Amino acid sequence: MASLLADTCARLFTDQVTPALIEAAEKGTWPAALWQTLEENGLTLPQIPESRGGAGGEWGDAYVVLVAAGRFAVPLPLPETMIGAWLLASSGLKVPLGPLTVAPVRAADTLTLSRDGGGWRLSGVAARVPWGASAGHVVVSAESDGKPMIALVAGGSAKAEPDVNLAFEPRDTLTWSGAPVLAAAAAGEALPVDALRLAGALARSAQMAGGLEFLLAQSVKYVTERVQFGRPLASFQAIQHNLALLAGHTAAAGMAAQRAFASMDAGDAAFEIAVAKIRTGEAAGLGAGIAHQAHGAIGFTYEHSLHFVTRRLWSWRAEFGAEAHWAAVLGREVAARGADALWSHLTSR
Repeated sequence: MASLLADTCARLFTDQVTPALIEAAEKGTWPAALWQTLEENGLTLPQIPESRGGAGGEWGDAYVVLVAAGRFAVPLPLPETMIGAWLLASSGLKVPLGPLTVAPVRAADTLTLSRDGGGWRLSGVAARVPWGASAGHVVVSAESDGKPMIALVAGGSAKAEPDVNLAFEPRDTLTWSGAPVLAAAAAGEALPVDALRLAGALARSAQMAGGLEFLLAQSVKYVTERVQFGRPLASFQAIQHNLALLAGHTAAAGMAAQRAFASMDAGDAAFEIAVAKIRTGEAAGLGAGIAHQAHGAIGFTYEHSLHFVTRRLWSWRAEFGAEAHWAAVLGREVAARGADALWSHLTSR
């Protein structure tokens, strides 16, 4: 099933995610036809139960889709939709059709819910929200009297300040001032503490793993075809050494991300998510450098496809916590358990 899903994603993205589509999206054009195709093929909610409107798969299926999305630089809030749907379904709320985004994505931002008769109202500011101004709905992680809540609000209910990341993907600041809430419930008991940002780090890890696969394939292709001093670039030892490093980082990043998704299906993934975000983030920085070295100056031109992925890798590694953040999380966790528990904890995962 995973192989069939991967083939479907590769075929669909190869046909529809063209450089022209990505360029148009970076200039503000919403790729509506692509989104509709993804939704019709069940690729927007692969891990959501069928009873909640999803495809009835597992997090492992979401991994396959998100790796492909990262490899092809899909300019849509696909991971945010998966995360938002998971938060809603886990809290007993209905998942709407259409693109979703999630907020807040930064630990410093706090949103609050207050009672308004039989309903709720939302207040607060959330910065750097992916596709915040264009998503059909926003799934928020908020507080009410100190208790964690999950709520669904309509897109356009917030004052939006548009912004973008390095890849020209929308990262908007949303401000709610007593905005009406479509649905709200206590955060599901199965949701971990800080579920939104954990899931965000998980999704970005898969996207970066896919992006690294693209860098490796593109670099191998280029140095095999490009001739310099009468020889293919691939015949030079320094090039071979760099590509071997890139292949190693790509494999390690993919394995770390895949393990984190498998742990999500098992129910306890916080440790693996932190490891995956660190490993894929480090690999993204090193891998992008190697790929651009292999391509020379041509890789930096806007007409070349390489930068579509490298700009995303540089952006994604900083989102939902960079390596330093998750390394500190792991460090505090290890210190709390004590030195004698470290080895047994590592070998039991």
